[in-house]
Amino acid sequence: MTDLVRSAGLSYYPEVARSVGLDPRQMMRKAGLPLACLDQPDTPIAVAGLRRLLELSAAASGAEDFGLRLAERGGLTNFGAVGLIVREQATVGEAIEAFSRFIHIHHDGMRLDVTRGRQTVTVTLHLRGRQPSPPHQSIDMALGSVHRIIQSLFGHDWRPQEVHLHYPPPKDRKRYRDFFGCRVTFNAEGDAILLSAHDMERRIPGAHPLIATYLRKRIEAIETRPASWEGKVDEVVRTLLATGDCTVERVAEHLACTRRTIHRHLAASGTSFSAILDAQRADLVTQLIDDPGRPLGDIAVQLGFSAQSAMARWFRGRFGCTITDWRKGVRPTAPPADAPSASAA
Repeated sequence: MTDLVRSAGLSYYPEVARSVGLDPRQMMRKAGLPLACLDQPDTPIAVAGLRRLLELSAAASGAEDFGLRLAERGGLTNFGAVGLIVREQATVGEAIEAFSRFIHIHHDGMRLDVTRGRQTVTVTLHLRGRQPSPPHQSIDMALGSVHRIIQSLFGHDWRPQEVHLHYPPPKDRKRYRDFFGCRVTFNAEGDAILLSAHDMERRIPGAHPLIATYLRKRIEAIETRPASWEGKVDEVVRTLLATGDCTVERVAEHLACTRRTIHRHLAASGTSFSAILDAQRADLVTQLIDDPGRPLGDIAVQLGFSAQSAMARWFRGRFGCTITDWRKGVRPTAPPADAPSASAA
């Protein structure tokens, strides 16, 4: 199953790539990632594609700390709603626990385990992926981001007690010591940040627990990310339709697979790409046509119809009335018995 991550993690990729002499667009194409995701931070992309991009970039540039460079420029804003709820917790301990609980909403192949001891708290990173473990750059980017987030809650003078990385030491260990500001142990049993148990009680200046409670309820409502192929395709289709660029080829690009793979898995689930596209079109079109100032031709283009007339025929078959009638508040008493599929449109 393809793990997905919000493309916000690539917000600073063009800047970092250029700083080491790379063409970011060329590297994105080599990794098979859609260029549009650089401008759309909430777009889901395949974790495998992100990892491939990091490894290719590190190899092409010779920057063995490429993942750290990305983490260095990132922060809570890269994690969207998860970052917001972390920032509004009362204490650092509560913030780390919230980050651990909700991180899968941003990256559904990432997990954080928080182990509290009397003197030391260990935050261990787990990345689902290649066996026996994910590539080094992905680990550096993920653990580096966790470090930056904890540091932002304290201020830049904070340092962890120690950092563990399971892989062999790089050529430049000093770069890692400078980034984390502490001893870094390589060839460790896992990938983790160790901090003082006392640090967990630190109050976060400007936090609003009431806002945190509100955000938690909102996030809990969307906490479960899709685990099936049908659910993941549905998520990507919904996102791409809003941008006006949704085809099975584009969805396959985001999932780092082929269109044939999508069709095969959806058929095994008893559905099809056309059925998913049709359902998402039906959900979005009623929102778009409620704006009388939006030209129907523009709506047809956004939803991927060949012409406004094609959308009009599809709408009448789907909803049992014309778009004009719908805008006037006229609704059919019952939906049509056999609505046409999206492929027919």
